[in-house]
Amino acid sequence: MSVGLLAVVDDILTAALKASAKTAGVVIDDAAVTPQYVQGLSPARELHVVWRIALGSLFNKFVIIIPLALLLSAFAPWVLPWLLILGGTYLCFEGAEKVTEWFGVHHSTNETESRDEGKLIFGAIRTDLILSTEIMLIALASLDTDFGIWMTLGALVVIGLGMTALVYGAVALLVKIDDIGLSLMKNPARQVRRAGARIVVAMPAVFRVIGIIGTVAMLWVGGHLVIVNLAETFWHGPYDVLHAATRAIESAGPAVIWLTDTTISLLFGLILGLIIVGIVFAMSGLFRRNKPGVVAA
Repeated sequence: MSVGLLAVVDDILTAALKASAKTAGVVIDDAAVTPQYVQGLSPARELHVVWRIALGSLFNKFVIIIPLALLLSAFAPWVLPWLLILGGTYLCFEGAEKVTEWFGVHHSTNETESRDEGKLIFGAIRTDLILSTEIMLIALASLDTDFGIWMTLGALVVIGLGMTALVYGAVALLVKIDDIGLSLMKNPARQVRRAGARIVVAMPAVFRVIGIIGTVAMLWVGGHLVIVNLAETFWHGPYDVLHAATRAIESAGPAVIWLTDTTISLLFGLILGLIIVGIVFAMSGLFRRNKPGVVAA
């Protein structure tokens, strides 16, 4: 009995490890996106906020994504591409909104609201829902089709726990590394104090870079999600362009192919996101003009 149980556990862990390898790109994107939501908070609140976002991520995976993915893959697999198109479109919108902010476009949310802890946590969990959906669906597609429902569920649970621990462990380390630098600055050894000072001085630039990487990741992942799943539903055009571009440079090697794929997905995501940002701005402007208070004024 125990030997059989150990064999089952070993099969689940092996399958989870293989499936996790295919989600590595999205996991890296998730880890790059999340620290943006903690910037500007009091240092005493950073780990608390990361912990609450991690709990929200677990809720996303185990209460929403895994049950829904298993049900839909069994009874309505045609729905999954549409959900991924919606999720990818939202990521493109969020990424494009951040790009417009780099060029001085101010959105309606004021600074007080944008630093509101509850809103930050909700925004991070909402973005995590989309990224986690892609992680879990890629993992589900990578598992053996005759694995069985319970073995599949076990593998997805292992992947969900492992990815959440990996992503939010890395985020917690990133947001507290400046505190580690401050602690090193109090060390009696001169070289250690210098290293601590360098860490503290470097962290603002590190977080700016992380913010850029996170925005690029949202546009890339969102654009790729939309391109691939549009081809699964009703429009092959963007996917055909992507496929033709990567086939034309097959001899250049996997690194160049990956870079080309990523660049095209990024540009598609940016264009789609900017279109949606424009529509949202126009609608919000129309809504404000039609408010009774604004009309009266």
